Amino acid sequence: MIGTITRATRTHLEDFFELEPLYTPEERLIRDSVREFVQSEIRPHIDAWWTQGVFPEYLPRQFGELGVLGVTLPERYGGSEASYTAYGLVNRELEYADSGMRSFVSVQSSLVMYPIYRYGSERLKNAWLPKLASGEAIGCFGLTEPDAGSDPANMRTRARRVGEHYLLNGVKRWITNGTLADIAIIWAKEEESNEILGFVVETDTEGFQAVDIKTKASMRASATSELYLDEVAVPISHRLEVRGLKGALSCLNQARFGIAFGVLGAGFGCFEEAARYTEDRLVFGKPLASKQLVQARLADMLGDLTKGSLLAYHLARLKEDGRDTPARVSLAKRDNVRAALKTARAARDLLGANGITTEYASIRHMLNLETVSTYEGTDTVHTLVLGREVTGQNAF
Repeated sequence: MIGTITRATRTHLEDFFELEPLYTPEERLIRDSVREFVQSEIRPHIDAWWTQGVFPEYLPRQFGELGVLGVTLPERYGGSEASYTAYGLVNRELEYADSGMRSFVSVQSSLVMYPIYRYGSERLKNAWLPKLASGEAIGCFGLTEPDAGSDPANMRTRARRVGEHYLLNGVKRWITNGTLADIAIIWAKEEESNEILGFVVETDTEGFQAVDIKTKASMRASATSELYLDEVAVPISHRLEVRGLKGALSCLNQARFGIAFGVLGAGFGCFEEAARYTEDRLVFGKPLASKQLVQARLADMLGDLTKGSLLAYHLARLKEDGRDTPARVSLAKRDNVRAALKTARAARDLLGANGITTEYASIRHMLNLETVSTYEGTDTVHTLVLGREVTGQNAF
């Protein structure tokens, strides 16, 4: 195993272009508290969790106590009213340990709390947001289906109005937190209007079932599920106040923003591991780090991740000014995931045979990032979003 990277070393590697002075004292305080938590409570255990395929049941409460659930939401609902930059830094610190840790917080905050806050009634907000912020309750987001991933408009899940309820029928797949969840944000087509509606569904409702997907070779420290809805009765009062796909997509934009920051944590984790390993590894009597090709790869990692850091920071400031756009978020999500995945693959290779063992983090990050590249919009989908932005032509 390589030695422990010191905090001073991390700061130098992560802040090559001196972003640190641009963060507010509150943003730095939030980031540092999450960094300390990750170092003491997650990193010592994450290899075992990932290998065993478990997400510890006690973590949501700890995340709640740490204050990382619903970071940007108002305090009256249990949030911290912190900046989007602070939220991004939270995601980055969590994903430095593992994408599954960031994924839990991202889903809870951006895909569950956000739609309730933005589209839910005051009754729904008061009933669920404080519980979700504390980790007492867990949520999931049901949009993707077995036959509708990148094309959610063709979802088959249906909502039929019967009196003062909607009856939901359908299947959702690749749902983070599904078997852990107390509530599910379910998107379904209303049979009468054929419009997509969102619902807050309590998972103990008759006809609702969640089953874990056990065959994953990625994101193993995260619960990923299928949801089955068979005549699930949902009160009209639990319908979100938005119609059309724009509701679900607005939530995804929140999550994609968090990913643009989060993957940098995984990338820097791999970069640091590769840098330390090549310094310690002797080849033909010299450190591996003394070789030109090795230095070239490390330089590429530093360049890609530094550019990603600048991109994420500026996107956060644009978002705080209300000037983020879906296309800007797509570029940041796509390019930063590319940078992190390229770094992870290169780090895995530089570690040689040791790179395929989970005694080192790079293979775990690499496998996780294959999923991150796919979910919340595939690389191809974000490329087409940007192509449409450039040309004005829709190539979907």
